Formats: sequence, C-alpha cells, structure tokens
Amino acid sequence: MKLLNRLFCLVMWVPATQAAGATAAPDFPLAGTWTLVAADQLLPDGTRIHDYGEAPAGLMMIDKQGRYSVQIYRTGRPRFAGGDKKNGTPAEFEAAVLGASTHFGTVAVDSEARTLTFSIASAAFSNWEGTQQKRAYELNGDELSYRVPARPDGHIPLSVWRRVR
Repeated sequence: MKLLNRLFCLVMWVPATQAAGATAAPDFPLAGTWTLVAADQLLPDGTRIHDYGEAPAGLMMIDKQGRYSVQIYRTGRPRFAGGDKKNGTPAEFEAAVLGASTHFGTVAVDSEARTLTFSIASAAFSNWEGTQQKRAYELNGDELSYRVPARPDGHIPLSVWRRVR
C-alpha cells in the first residue's frame, strides 16, 4: 500500500512540476516591490525641488509579467474635517487629488535605450488612462529612478525607488 501511495504521488508530481516549468515566465528585470525614496521635480534651470513633500510615501509593485501598480502620496495631507469623502470641501478635494498619484497597467523595459514604457490601464488622473508613457530610467543596484515626461510648465517629475529585499 505504501508503495502504491508513493507511486501515485510520483506520477502526480512529475506532470505538475513539468507544467509549472512550462508556464513560468522568465524573470522580469524590475519584478518586485519598491518603496518610494523621492518624488521630486527638476526645474528648467536644473534645480531639484520636492513634488510630494520632504518625506513622500509610495509603493510600486511589478510582477514577473510586467504588470505593475504605483502609489505615491504626499505625507501630511489634511484629513477631511467631516470624515466623509463624499462631502469634502473644495480645498479638501484639491489636497486629496494633488497629494496623490496612482496608476496601474503593464510596463516594458528597453534596457539598451534605458527607457520604461508604462501602458496605463487606469489612473487617478483619468487623462492618463489608455496611454503609453515612455520614461528614461537608471537602475543602480537596488535603486531605480525615472523621469516622467515634462509637464506643461517645463518641470520634470523624478521618482526614485528602492527595491525591498
């Protein structure tokens, strides 16, 4: 009986491991969890200023197939005084919208051109939905930085992330 159980387990284990190997995707170079180090702006004169305050909070997660999710928040955003998101004041809504940047979709890496292309499925800033955004990036060990396309005022957002180990 023990031999029969072992044979059954072996027969089931081999196809399962073969199937797992056949469907496993190669490692995506940026796969993992990243925490935000900085969310700044580069001004046309070369000056660098904080875009989401001195200590922004953020998380970026990328899976092995290139699906990603990004959240960036200004720390110290004011709370809604009434405690109800639907009944905020214009100032509370402005602080909530301008104090956060979130989006998800897929990302492709061109390591030769040193660019990331975000295909944005959904975003808090709805104008980004369904768009592709190419961003110059640098990867130094566990630190990833990329530049968002320039805003109409010429300021270039810069995000810096550290891989979680």
